[in-house]
Amino acid sequence: MSDFKPTLTTIKDHTKELAEAEAGVAELAATRNNRWYPKYHIASNGGWINDPNGLCHYNGRWHVFYQLHPYGTQWGPMHWGHVSSTNMTNWKREPIMFAPSLEQEKNGVFSGSAVIGDDGKLRFYYTGHRWANGVDGTGGEWQVQMYATPDNDGLTSATKHGMIMDCPRDQVDSHFRDPKVWKTGDTWYMTFGVCSSDRRGQMWLYTSDDMVEWTFHRVLFEHPDPDVWMLECPDFFPLTDADGNEKWVIGFSAMGAKKNGFMNRNVNNAGYMIGTWEPGGEFKPETEFRLWDCGHNFYAPQSFTAEDGRQIMYGWLSPFVQPIPMENDGWCGNLTLPREITLGADGDVHTAPVAEMTGLRTATRDFGALRIPSGNEFIVADDAEAVEIEITLDLAASTAERGGLRVHATQDGAYTAIAYDDQIGRVVVDRQANALGDKGYRAAPLSDAELASSELKLRVFVDRGCVEVYVNDGKQAMSSYSYPTEGPRAIKLAAESGDLQVSSLKMHQLRSIGLE
Repeated sequence: MSDFKPTLTTIKDHTKELAEAEAGVAELAATRNNRWYPKYHIASNGGWINDPNGLCHYNGRWHVFYQLHPYGTQWGPMHWGHVSSTNMTNWKREPIMFAPSLEQEKNGVFSGSAVIGDDGKLRFYYTGHRWANGVDGTGGEWQVQMYATPDNDGLTSATKHGMIMDCPRDQVDSHFRDPKVWKTGDTWYMTFGVCSSDRRGQMWLYTSDDMVEWTFHRVLFEHPDPDVWMLECPDFFPLTDADGNEKWVIGFSAMGAKKNGFMNRNVNNAGYMIGTWEPGGEFKPETEFRLWDCGHNFYAPQSFTAEDGRQIMYGWLSPFVQPIPMENDGWCGNLTLPREITLGADGDVHTAPVAEMTGLRTATRDFGALRIPSGNEFIVADDAEAVEIEITLDLAASTAERGGLRVHATQDGAYTAIAYDDQIGRVVVDRQANALGDKGYRAAPLSDAELASSELKLRVFVDRGCVEVYVNDGKQAMSSYSYPTEGPRAIKLAAESGDLQVSSLKMHQLRSIGLE
């Protein structure tokens, strides 16, 4: 047994810091404006949130932690917020789990993960963050890996054990964060994102026998693009297809990638590569970098392996591009729906809402088949606050250059379009007609086989201030904020420059998940 002990350097009373953070959230929540506050997406009661953290299923409950700034609606010193559920459709707020209280995390308890050890007990691994000059980011960052364990099976509080891995600052250019831990064979592995001393985006691999003392093993992966200088929120896991073939998926949020056509249009872009990995070796990619989500606002996803074998992922709808209307409402940011990651027969990764999401449905209206003449609209709903729409477009029978849905359609003529664009052969989420917030459009690709098919299936989730679109059972996904103006929020079908043939259309009313 190793005599290694984490470095614990307490500078503040954690209990007091947690109480103050709870009060900060409560103060913001007291005057929160709910016009865009989600009914069925996870968000903080008040304050800013970003990355999902510590995802797990433990002692009969699903747990989602998230980066939280409890004192404002912009990014600030990070805490860990927390919600839990027995079924992923009814959620309850839990006490804030972590606040900065140690020297190594005095400027933020950054992102990390949770993992269950061989003894059945949960462990938390996260990054402690401080400014290298003690004041701000102008002198760089000092980031280290930290370790904590829960105090009870409900995960309502935890004990910090301190730093288990300092940053080798001669080999790292400030960024050294976001640990992901797993076990293969008899060995525990940890990977996290690194900006190397020569400014290359890497993921490093450490090993451990006891989950406390960790030893550097190798660079697991270096991004081939020299413009990519950091791999945030890394993920790494195996998937098996229907024929039993195993592949490893490496996920990361690539900082520095240049825009290229439809690719990398956001500030930073989260994606994956598929390849092979032998335990202890280097990851060998077999595909190019592909986006997890082609929407405007998807970033920093994290996944975990549930007890039933599913690989489940949450992402963050990141509102980094100004203007951000909701930051004036006492809250800012929410997570995506939980998605199951699978390896399809086409050899690519698919992400679709977990099966539990059908439990949100309260009523369904079946419109059957519809034909929308060129230049016309068909009203699906006069006012829809929280719905799911299943729609199949008949591409062979349609002549429209662009056809599909207009959601959050208000009486001032504003709306968000979710449509098939025949000129580019892609599904688009287009916010050009929005009255509020950032505009622009995003486009998700379709394969040659999909374009040759006569059918295009879309599953569209519309919440008060955001939309999620799943294309052909999750071959592509798109997540974007959409801020409707005052008044009823209609949903319409529209056809532009040609007729649109809809094979089927169902609209499901969705209930709240209980966090409002």
